[in-house]
Amino acid sequence: MTDYGVKIGKMKPGKRNSITDIEGVTVGHVTLSDGDIQTGVTAILPHQGNIFKEKLIASSHVINGFGKTIGTIQVNELGTLETPIVLTNTASVGTAADALIAATMEQNPEIGRTTGTVNPVIGECNDMLLNDVRAQAVQKEHVLEALTNTASEFQEGAAGAGRGMLCYSLKGGIGSASRQMELSHGVYTVGVLVLSNFGMLSDLRVNGKPVGQELKQALLDSWEEKDKGSVMVIVATDLPVSERQLNRILKRSVTGLSRTGATIGHGSGDIVLGFSTAVKIPHDKPAQPLTIPTIHEEDIDTAFRAIGEATEEAVLNSLVTAEHVIGRNGNERPAFKDLLAEFGIGLT
Repeated sequence: MTDYGVKIGKMKPGKRNSITDIEGVTVGHVTLSDGDIQTGVTAILPHQGNIFKEKLIASSHVINGFGKTIGTIQVNELGTLETPIVLTNTASVGTAADALIAATMEQNPEIGRTTGTVNPVIGECNDMLLNDVRAQAVQKEHVLEALTNTASEFQEGAAGAGRGMLCYSLKGGIGSASRQMELSHGVYTVGVLVLSNFGMLSDLRVNGKPVGQELKQALLDSWEEKDKGSVMVIVATDLPVSERQLNRILKRSVTGLSRTGATIGHGSGDIVLGFSTAVKIPHDKPAQPLTIPTIHEEDIDTAFRAIGEATEEAVLNSLVTAEHVIGRNGNERPAFKDLLAEFGIGLT
């Protein structure tokens, strides 16, 4: 948003203003764009080691449950994450889970033999307007490619799982942002990645400005739709927290969604998944009890503000980076940046 002269909130972003500002976190995409097929896969690696062997403190929160995620029950029961997180379209969650299970079993031959099974974590949004979701174009090899080719720099907007997604009746997709937290014992970061697929144009606000209403009037209502989409919010932090504290932080992501204009509609699956890289939990039981550092509860307000600001900017970044996409049956959605230029609408 800084390219448009917009500063969201009070806190300082990380170096990249991205979820990958948390050391070890990388993101990979596979984008499928061919006529009626406008979809893809996005993979988030929480760290660069063996995640099944070195699990992370994790939690999830359901803002509105109209979604088809996989793996969140065990994440909340055990408080740990043991695989990467994969995002895709609604009809491809099974394929994504199959691929993620296969990749984890290949890395860990003891799974299903001398130890238990694995809990894949998959998130989704419905891209059926621009993508022929019934074609189930996402294949196992696409998921494996996304998992294999991750990096700290990655495309936002209409890329990966975000290729066919809508946001505020315009083109949405992948967006990311981060915020630094200065505490007495160190500087920490909260990073957010969103898969945005929700909202009505008239509700869109940028830093409090009712930009959506201006666009709606300029477009003569031609792009206004019901809010029946979803949003996946993926949160990474290096802040030392318990799963209970992390869950409290995840809940505050809704403040950032709301500031962009989200109303958390009936048909919108709004799901938050988060993890902390501050400590790794060994899969194999050690001889001694684990020591897991956590912040004092008095420190948590800073994280509440950070996740709200990062979520708000991540959503807006998913809009300003997205390109115009024409997809299934000629359905299309314009790029936010193109409309701003066409109608001479500023964001400040």
